[in-house]
Amino acid sequence: MAKLTRDDLFSLEEYAEQRSEFRARVLAHKKNRKVHLGENVTLYFEDRLTIQYQVQEMLRIEKIFEKAGIQEELDAYTPLIPDGNNLKATFMVEYEDVEERKGALAKLIGIEDKVWVRVKGFDKVYAIADEDLERDTAEKTSSVHFMRFELTAQMVKAAKVGEEMAIGVDHENYSYAADPLVKPIRDSLVADFA
Repeated sequence: MAKLTRDDLFSLEEYAEQRSEFRARVLAHKKNRKVHLGENVTLYFEDRLTIQYQVQEMLRIEKIFEKAGIQEELDAYTPLIPDGNNLKATFMVEYEDVEERKGALAKLIGIEDKVWVRVKGFDKVYAIADEDLERDTAEKTSSVHFMRFELTAQMVKAAKVGEEMAIGVDHENYSYAADPLVKPIRDSLVADFA
């Protein structure tokens, strides 16, 4: 999947004119890139379009129009675009109640290392999480983690010819599997493979 460059982005003026239409297209696209793992955990799978939207929104909010500032945003977000043999996702632990969330995050230390993707007929592939920085402490984990799932060429080939896929989490205090993934989500994720 091609990385984003400045040439791929709308100027602030162009984005203001096209934002409503672009946003609607991205939100429709994201529906098939979200996997709920139970009531309190969601994986948001990123791709070139979702990251372009994120960058465009950051540029708009921060009113960034200088070359260096734009490049800084691209450098921050483009590593979340899949490379053709992997999937990349933002993992979120979601509890509406603040106190409940605090308690859950204390019980879920290490959950980011227990999230997996599996192509039918193959072993689970566990996430490589938080390559940018450590996101947990001895007392709690973060409610947001960034993940990469590296699949073998055989796994990618099997997924591309239609094998079922599953995604889950095997933490001692939180376990859930979406098995199998529904076809629209599976197909959207398989599109990330070269």
